[in-house]
Amino acid sequence: QWLDLSDSFVSGEEDNGGSLLSNKNINNEINGNWLSSSSNSIHEARLKAKAKRRLRKNSSRDSGRGDSLSDNGDAVRGTAVAPTSPKSKLLDRKSRLGKGRGLPKKGGAGGKGVWGRSGEVYGPEEVDEKDPNYDEAQENCVYETVAPPLEEKDFEKTVSPIVQEYFEHGDTNEVAELLAELNLGPMRSEVPSLAVSLALEAKASHRELTSRLLADLCGSVLSRSDMESSFDKLLRELPDLVLDTPGAPQLVGQFIARAVSDQILSKSYIESYKGRVGCQYTRAALDRAAVLLKMTMGGLRIDNQWGAGGGQRPVMQLVKEMNLLLKEYILSGDIKEAERCLRDLEVPHFHHEFVYEAIVMVLESKGDKTFKMVLQLLKALSASSSITVDQMRRGYERVYMDIAEINIDVPRAYFILEQFVDQSFNTGVIDVKIRDLCPCRGRKRFVSEGDGGVVKLESY
Repeated sequence: QWLDLSDSFVSGEEDNGGSLLSNKNINNEINGNWLSSSSNSIHEARLKAKAKRRLRKNSSRDSGRGDSLSDNGDAVRGTAVAPTSPKSKLLDRKSRLGKGRGLPKKGGAGGKGVWGRSGEVYGPEEVDEKDPNYDEAQENCVYETVAPPLEEKDFEKTVSPIVQEYFEHGDTNEVAELLAELNLGPMRSEVPSLAVSLALEAKASHRELTSRLLADLCGSVLSRSDMESSFDKLLRELPDLVLDTPGAPQLVGQFIARAVSDQILSKSYIESYKGRVGCQYTRAALDRAAVLLKMTMGGLRIDNQWGAGGGQRPVMQLVKEMNLLLKEYILSGDIKEAERCLRDLEVPHFHHEFVYEAIVMVLESKGDKTFKMVLQLLKALSASSSITVDQMRRGYERVYMDIAEINIDVPRAYFILEQFVDQSFNTGVIDVKIRDLCPCRGRKRFVSEGDGGVVKLESY
């Protein structure tokens, strides 16, 4: 029979014996299971590992303040040290040994990819003569960046953008600097021929810029022999250039004449081809150059044969050229030629002057021929967008502002202007806003004193 002795009192001996028995039972029994001696050692190892983990966790939060473990796994109370960082600051890389002032390692100069603290300047490193890799011949050597020679396949796509940008800014010094950075090598003589071939397909102002570029590059970047070999290549390639530019022989002849005038080609360059030219295009180019050089002896200035660019010419010169253009159109009646000449002036921002001069010519003319022809010209230029709406509007507004002064010399100016504005609106040259801005002079006047003050309408 089992007896329940849980509530009964026992003596001291029984108590001691019971405690020994209970300790023995605790070591040999876990959760009601009896363990062997080997299982007992495993259990003790688990308890020690659990105590280490608990102590490591506490020491990470309170550095220098927690407990440490002895060799046998017993917890030993360490000396109390003030924590180096607050408990809430996680992933802090500062030292947790309780030493120092909590500053970053290496004064902030450490870490991945860091070569030193900010602002630190390294002095020249002295060469160690005892180094097994020491070479006395390399002690005083100078290292420079050397660009590889430019190959023929990369020449055009490298130099063409430089020339195209020069057509926009017109700075020869920038082109010289960019070419000096390239290691042209044997391709140096190809620069003038490439620039001239690009200018053949461009405008007259670009050809003038090309002639200036060749004159500035000769001597500093290119030699005279490079220029001569480059023009020799142009003369050989004329049959191919004519396919894209029909007037290439005449244009190349002008380039040659300009080069001789600028002293980048020798005066005997053209004479050296006499008797040994078989291509008709080459002969035409050389003949054109020879004729231009003979004309210079008569006082013709060849240094500006291409003409200056639109914005570089004086305003008075532009006004004269526009007047000549209008007079030539009145005589010939060729609208396409007039449009081409206006485009060659390269002054789209100054087209309002062309509109102004055309309307003033109508006001000062006699008969209906000029009236109709100028109206047709403005209609064609407006339809092709050669003259923008803004430039057209500004041209009409300028006439409106000056009509009072024009009327002094042309008594019928108001009447003709009203008719021209109405016809311009009907043909779509201007809109209703510009038409309504047209000034009107009062048509009522006194005929004479003998009429008794009768007001009559003015008729034309």
